[in-house]
Amino acid sequence: MFTLTIKPRFCETDALGHINNTVVPMWFEQGREPIFEFFVPSMKPEDWNLIIARIEVDFLAQLEFRHEVEIKTWLAKIGNSSMQVTQEVWQQGQCCARGSAALIHFDYGTNTATAIPEDIRVQLEAHLKG
Repeated sequence: MFTLTIKPRFCETDALGHINNTVVPMWFEQGREPIFEFFVPSMKPEDWNLIIARIEVDFLAQLEFRHEVEIKTWLAKIGNSSMQVTQEVWQQGQCCARGSAALIHFDYGTNTATAIPEDIRVQLEAHLKG
């Protein structure tokens, strides 16, 4: 599992003073960066070989500006060319949001999904949680 601590920014709040619901998917993407680095160590866009096929977010409790959040990220499933990433947002000891993303290893030249290389699969499996 990967963890990331984020201090919410004032600009991420909504008119009610809570973290806007559009922010959580961006935090989740930031939490997926260690997974991205397995595939694209340089993190250069021209080397990119992943696409996102689906994201889901369930909001469980309100998030507040004044308190840090912890993003927890792990792999729930690894397929031939895809993987399911599960994530949670925790604030003050409470899980406030939960989500998942389907990522696909992708060849932009042929516009097709490609098998996850074995060396990357081994790295991913270390973060697999049932």
